[in-house]
Amino acid sequence: MKLATLRNGTRDGALVVVGKNNSVYASASDIAPTMQAALDRWDEVEPKLRALAEQLEGGQVEGTPVDPTQMMAPLPRAYEWIDGSAYINHIVLVRKARGAEPPATLETDPLVYQGGSGVLLGATDPIEVPNIEWGADFEAEVGVILGDTPRGVKAADASKYIKLIVILNDVTFRNLIPAELAKSFGFFQSKPATAFAPFAVTPDELGEAWKEGRIHLPLNTYYNGEKFGDPEAGPEMHFSFNDLLQHLTKTRAYTAGTIVGSGTVSNDDRSRGSSCLAEQRMLEKIDSGEFKTPFMKPGDTVKIEMLDKAGVNIFGTIDQKVVDAD
Repeated sequence: MKLATLRNGTRDGALVVVGKNNSVYASASDIAPTMQAALDRWDEVEPKLRALAEQLEGGQVEGTPVDPTQMMAPLPRAYEWIDGSAYINHIVLVRKARGAEPPATLETDPLVYQGGSGVLLGATDPIEVPNIEWGADFEAEVGVILGDTPRGVKAADASKYIKLIVILNDVTFRNLIPAELAKSFGFFQSKPATAFAPFAVTPDELGEAWKEGRIHLPLNTYYNGEKFGDPEAGPEMHFSFNDLLQHLTKTRAYTAGTIVGSGTVSNDDRSRGSSCLAEQRMLEKIDSGEFKTPFMKPGDTVKIEMLDKAGVNIFGTIDQKVVDAD
C-alpha cells in the first residue's frame, strides 16, 4: 500500500491512497484526515486504507491523476526526526574529509542525531542555500516511520513497530559541521530541512526486497542530470533499522509518527558511485591530494529514487533544485 499527503492549504495536508503505478490517487479523508491521524489509529485504519487501495487498483474508485508538485512530505511535520549513520563506509569517508577519526565503537554502537522535524519538505520543494560557503550537500537515504513504540524494544521484535518506509534527502551544510561538533553538543545549524519522496509505503509493498530491517535495492541519485550513484541499500547497512530501534529505545519510548533515517547509503565498491558530494570529494582527495568537486550552488539539481526489480518507481522521485535563500 502506498500513501501520500496532498497539499490542501493546511500544515498537515490531506491523506490519500496512491495506485501501485504512481499515476492516480484517491482521497482517504473519510478514513483518516491526515497521515498522522492514520498513524495514531493505525491498527484501526490500516485495513480500511488497504481496502481503499484495492478498490482504487481495481477501478471501483475513481482516481485523480498524481501531480508530484502537489504532494507534501508524507509527514509534513513529525513528532521526531532521528537520523542514524548505519553505513560504515560513509562514516569513514566523511570523517576523513574533515580530519576526524571514526569512533572506537564504530561497529558496535550506532551513531544517531535528532534533527529538525517541524518543517519537512516535499519532493519538489527547493533546497534553499543562504550562503554557498556553508558547503551545501545532498544525502540520499532510506527511512522508516514508526507507530507507537515502547521503551526497551529488542531488534528481534522491532519490525512490528515499522509501519511505513520512505526515502529522503537529508541536506547538510558540511562546512558548518566542524565548529558545531567542536562544541561537543552535536549538529544543529548544519542540518537544514530534510526532503522526502512523495510516497510512503508499507513494508509488504517491497516484497522480498525488505529483509531483516533493510531494503535490498539500489538507491539512485542524479546530480545535474547525470547519474551520481546507485549504491545498494541493503548489504552494507551495518546497523539495520531493527538494530537502530533497539538502540533508540534503550531509555525512552517513541510516539507514532516518529521518523528514523538510515544515514547516507554507501558502498565500499567505488563503481556504485556515492549518495553525497562529501564522499566523492574525499575519494578525490585520496586519489589526487585535493578536493575537486564543489559543493552545491544555486541552479544545481538533485534527483533521488528507488526502483524495484521490475523497474517500478517505488516511492516516487525527489526532484529538487538549489536556489538562493532570500
